[in-house]
Amino acid sequence: MPPDGPGWPSDGPRIAAGWPQVAAGWPYNGVMSDEQTPEYFPGPVPRFAPGQLVQHRRYGYRGVVVDFDLACRADDAWYQKNQTQPDREQPWYHVLVDGSTVVTYAAESSLEADTSEQPIHHPLVPQLFEGFLGGRYERNNVPWPGWDAAESSDGDDEDTDDTGR
Repeated sequence: MPPDGPGWPSDGPRIAAGWPQVAAGWPYNGVMSDEQTPEYFPGPVPRFAPGQLVQHRRYGYRGVVVDFDLACRADDAWYQKNQTQPDREQPWYHVLVDGSTVVTYAAESSLEADTSEQPIHHPLVPQLFEGFLGGRYERNNVPWPGWDAAESSDGDDEDTDDTGR
């Protein structure tokens, strides 16, 4: 059974819809930049890309980014449970947590790049990624749950640990 939390499943089209297909052709070199942003991308590029290893600044867990939203899509009840309540108007990431079955939803300001180049051990890694090379996973074309291609074709809290649980 998939984990619950914001974006699992989504309540509508995702802002980052189509990212898995874009990621394969993105000239990604470990750090995303505006120079690498496709023309059709809506706004500044998020700091982390799907497949990138990250570490939570407060809790220290390592993980791999699966997907992102350009702003927090969690409902108000979930957000209010988050003790730190990072700014909602920044990228938020769906992260598979190393050594667990947990999927977190973390604000960009809560994450930093993980430079260990060590793989992540999570049961969803084989379903959502094709390989691991140079400290980065290659995202496959399996959509993040809740993403609907038909709808998208136009165009920190100690208790919840960013999962919404």
